[in-house]
Amino acid sequence: MGQPMPYPVEPMLAVPGELPFDRDMYGLEVKWDGIRALVHIEDGVRVTGRHGVEYTRRYPEISGFGVKNAIIDGEVVALDPTGRPSFVRLQHRMHLTDPEPAMLKRYPVTYMPFDLLYLDGMPLFDLPYSDRRALLDELDVGAPPYFPGDSDLLSATYEQGLEGVVAKRLDAPYRPGTRSPWWVKVKNLSTREVVIGGWKPGKGRRSGGIGSLVMGVFTGAGLTYVGHVGTGFTDAVLDDLQETLRPLEVARSPFCNAVPWRNRWVRPDLVGEVAYTMWTDEQRLRHPVWRGLRPDKFPSEVTP
Repeated sequence: MGQPMPYPVEPMLAVPGELPFDRDMYGLEVKWDGIRALVHIEDGVRVTGRHGVEYTRRYPEISGFGVKNAIIDGEVVALDPTGRPSFVRLQHRMHLTDPEPAMLKRYPVTYMPFDLLYLDGMPLFDLPYSDRRALLDELDVGAPPYFPGDSDLLSATYEQGLEGVVAKRLDAPYRPGTRSPWWVKVKNLSTREVVIGGWKPGKGRRSGGIGSLVMGVFTGAGLTYVGHVGTGFTDAVLDDLQETLRPLEVARSPFCNAVPWRNRWVRPDLVGEVAYTMWTDEQRLRHPVWRGLRPDKFPSEVTP
């Protein structure tokens, strides 16, 4: 008799870094620019994100893949017309808990499976990554391939405009809810989460609205200012952000350090993602560009 299916399972996370020196001990996967999702298949399909957030109705495109009893780990992505993952397109679906048919048609999502955690009553967490991937490939559920650790996949993703790769130790087990050094995410473009602590009023065509967002990360001292981001927005995104931030407004700054300019303050409840070129010596993000809100992240997780 098999073991009961665990539910929900908290995904294992990667650490940021560089390609390992012992690359023959690793497999390389494309790093998909999307939202993590685990598919539990047992008398139907249940889809969850991090912290057990329910995604089943949010992404009805995710089906059972012809499998009867399994837990599959992967990424939800929205592809652009060239077939590349587009985080901007995914933003249109991330906040819809029960999307209308028109939105499903206009912004369809695709599920990219990359791990198998449970199959036919057997937990697979203690199996090596290479064995779990072999079992996943046997299921024929559309899992993108992984490549040898000494392949040139990172350069290939750069040339194709993809985010990067994840290097996974071939002999590593799966440890739910941990951020493990057995998985290393290597990005072509630096991105990170930030907490929104306020906004600077706009000027000119942005007069009366948001000019830039005030960003922070949580340190031992509290929410610490790391810069403003004023590029990467469309007018529609700025309008939506203003509606979202309005009920969060507070009278005092939530930051523990000084913030330049006069700003409107909000409770630090929302997490966003930015791309940037570097951290400065003053611990500021250089040339940040807004990528979107991250409702799958908690503010307390956003640290330096």
